[in-house]
Amino acid sequence: MNLKTFGARALLACAIALPLAATAQNYPTKPVSLVVPYPAGGATDVIARMVADKLTQSWGHPVVVANKPGAGTLIAAEFVARAPGDGYTLYMTTAAHTIGASLYKKVPFDPVKDFTPITLTSTIPLVLVTNPSLPVKSLSDLIAKAKSDPGMSFASTGNGTPQHLTMELFKAQNKLTLTHVPYKGDSPMITDLIGGQVPMAFVTLSAALPHIKAGKLKAIALAHSKRVEAISSVPTFAEAGMPGFVAATWFGLFGPGTMSPELTNRIYRDVAKIVAVPEFTAKLKDMGGDVDNSTPQAFQAHIQAELKRWAEAVRLSGAQVD
Repeated sequence: MNLKTFGARALLACAIALPLAATAQNYPTKPVSLVVPYPAGGATDVIARMVADKLTQSWGHPVVVANKPGAGTLIAAEFVARAPGDGYTLYMTTAAHTIGASLYKKVPFDPVKDFTPITLTSTIPLVLVTNPSLPVKSLSDLIAKAKSDPGMSFASTGNGTPQHLTMELFKAQNKLTLTHVPYKGDSPMITDLIGGQVPMAFVTLSAALPHIKAGKLKAIALAHSKRVEAISSVPTFAEAGMPGFVAATWFGLFGPGTMSPELTNRIYRDVAKIVAVPEFTAKLKDMGGDVDNSTPQAFQAHIQAELKRWAEAVRLSGAQVD
C-alpha cells in the first residue's frame, strides 16, 4: 500500500468515525422507545420502567416503555431486530432471548447478530410456587402429588421462557407428566395461580414475593444457590433434595444489531450510572435480585455462555415449540 492510498483510507475512516462520535455525543434528540416482551406489571416491565424513568430525567427526552407480549418474546424481539440501530428503539428482555434459538424450530432473527448487547442489569432466581389449596407442604410432597396425578398442569410466562424451560427440566429430572399452560407474562399467570385455575409454576422471585408474603401463593423451593432473606424459611432445591437445580432469569438491555460501538457505550455508561445509585441497587435487591451492571463486552460473553447452557437444557428436557 503506497502512502497516498494509506492516507486516503485513514481520511475515510476519520470521516466515518467523526459523525458516529458526534451522533453518540448528541443522543438523544427525541423520545426513545424501550420495548418489553411482556405485559405491564411483571418483573421485566418493573425494571424497564425504573430504568426508563431515570433515563428520562438524565436525557431530558421521554423514554417510553412499549409492552409487546406474546410468542415467548419473539414478537418483541423481531420488532427490535428490524428497527434502525439509531438508539431510539431499545429492548429490555430476559434469558428467554438465549433460549429461543434452541427451543423453536424457526426463529425470525439471529439472537446474536441482530442485537447489540448494552448491559446486563440484574439476575433474579426462580421460585417454585403452588396455589395454597394444593395439599402439599414440601418438594417431595409436590413430586409425589404430580406422580399420582398424571397430566397435572403447570403455568408459565410463555413458550420458551426460562419459567417454562425450567419446569421442563424439573419434569425430566423427576420423570413427571405435566400439562403446560402458557400465559403472556407474570401478571396473568399469577392471577390464575392465585385463583386456582392452575396449581403450580416457576415464577420470578420478584413477581412472586408479595403474593408469597400475603399467603396467596405457597413457596415450595427456591432455585438458587442460597436462601433469600425475604423468604428465609423457604429452602433451596438443594436443601429440599434436588442438588444442583439452579435457575434464574436475567434482565438485560439490547439495541438492534446495527448500533455503533460509540452509541452502545454512550447508552451503557448512562444506564450504569443509574443502576449504581444505592437507591436503585437497593430496589433490585429488594426484588430478590443480584445486581450485575455489566459492560457490553461482559454481557456479550454472558450471552454466549447462556446460549450453550440453555441449548443443553433444551436437549436434556426434550422441549420444543413449533
